Amino acid sequence: MGERAPGVDPKLLEILVCPVTKGPLRYDREREELVSERAHLAYPIRDGIPIMLPSEARSLDETK
Repeated sequence: MGERAPGVDPKLLEILVCPVTKGPLRYDREREELVSERAHLAYPIRDGIPIMLPSEARSLDETK
């Protein structure tokens, strides 16, 4: 229980938007992703840094 995931700075989460839709993002702590429901994309977070490139995003449609 002493281990903590790096996570993302909460202030950064407040200002980040989806680069495709410019809409809001939801932080998925379990998968370490920022999810854009509108674009159906999930942007990975690596070492606490959101990778906001559409080419790096995972399609949410693939998981259905």
